Formats: sequence, structure tokens, C-alpha cells
Amino acid sequence: MLDYDEEAEQYDALRGGEPRAKAAADAVLSLVPEQARNLLDAACGTGIVTRRFAAARAGLRVTGVDLAASMTRMAAARLPGAVVRADSRRLPFADARFDAVVSVWLLHLMPGPEDVRAVIGECARVLRPGGVYVTTVHKGASHNVGSDIDAILAARPPSPVPDAPDEVEALAAGHGLVPAGRARFRGHGQGRSPRRTIADLRRGWFVTLPPGDPLADRFAARLAELPDQDRPRPDPAFSLRAYRKPPHGNPRGPGGD
Repeated sequence: MLDYDEEAEQYDALRGGEPRAKAAADAVLSLVPEQARNLLDAACGTGIVTRRFAAARAGLRVTGVDLAASMTRMAAARLPGAVVRADSRRLPFADARFDAVVSVWLLHLMPGPEDVRAVIGECARVLRPGGVYVTTVHKGASHNVGSDIDAILAARPPSPVPDAPDEVEALAAGHGLVPAGRARFRGHGQGRSPRRTIADLRRGWFVTLPPGDPLADRFAARLAELPDQDRPRPDPAFSLRAYRKPPHGNPRGPGGD
């Protein structure tokens, strides 16, 4: 598991920078109702996406939360007075506080199913009736673009999938949330090259291939044999799911049966 306090300074540069942030923000906002006035970005990271939510819609008040101190400091510089350091499994907000809650690239980081359940439960708790929760799902699969790199990595030990779409939907339903839409966006600048993938191996990107493990070294050796070591392969495509908290007294919403 990466140390996100250590990652903060290079986080944006290694993950597509502003083009990826714009793609993510546009896709998220396509699922957030225009009438939303308060939005919470859970695990806001450096705030590079979060600030775009606020800039894109006049009158939308945006709050960011992140657990990593270094990430929180960077986000606070981008959104002064609007960022709180906190654990998304225990959000420091009252019930029904926000019209929209967003958790982009968060659920896949959770160490176990109980943690995913806690995050979704908290996001549902602070969501107002009629509000929408938007989250990425199956983040790991987004990076499998059918490249020669993927062909090699396919033989690695399987990773757990805490953010499997069916499981996320079931957990959301357990908190009274109903499906409300889907979207996808491109991870601009995140296409892997063999050399970059080897560097990611060395710094612990792949949870089932810890740095220094002989198996990780064998995968690195195979990657080093690929042609075009510095040519990025296609960018990933991330998936978003939206879930709505029905208004009081209308659990299925308009048209429900």
C-alpha cells in the first residue's frame, strides 16, 4: 500500500495532472443534479479535482475531506477554509448535511469489506433525502487496456476487489440508496509504459507484489524485455456509479413499482 503522505508532492504529476482532473470532475458533475448546493468530496486528495467542482457551478459549496495530512494541506491551499482532515469511515458532519457526496478513487483503497461498508454508510448518512452519492467502482480493472504490459501482469496473484460494482450497489441498497446513473472518464496521461510500470512495482503500487519480493523482481524482469520501454500504452477508463437517496416517504422514487 502506498503512503499517501509521501505521495502528495508527486501525486498530481504522476496521475495525469489537470487533464485527468477535468475529465473526472466533468464526469462526476454529469451525475450531480443541477439543484445541488452542498457537495462533499470524500478523500479529496490534493484537491485538484475538488476545486473544479466549485469552479464549474456557481452557487455550489464544496467541502473536501482527506485523511493524509500532506494531501489535506495541498487541498486546503486550493480551497481555503473548505478542507477538513478526517477519516471517510467516520465523517465529522451531521446527518443529511449534503446534497451530493463524492468518493472518487477511494473504495479500492479500503483494507477490507467492513471498511467499504463504513465509507458507504457514512456517505449515505450525511446525504440529504433526494441527494446523490457518486463513486468510482472496480478501479483496478480500469487500468487493464489489453496491452502487452497487461498480458504480463495478468499472471500476477489476484488482488482483492473492495470496490466491485455489484458489492458497492448492494451496500448502497442496504442504506436505502437506489441506482441513479453511470458515467466513464479517461485517465489522461496515465497510460503505462514498461519502464513506468517497473518503477511502480518498485514503490509498492501492486499490493500482491510487494517491493523486494522475488516474484516482483521476476515481473520486473519480464517487463524490462518489452519493446518501446518509454511508450505509454492506452489510458485507463474509469467507471462511476451514482446512487440517490429517495425523498422521505418515497423509497422507490418516481415510477417505482
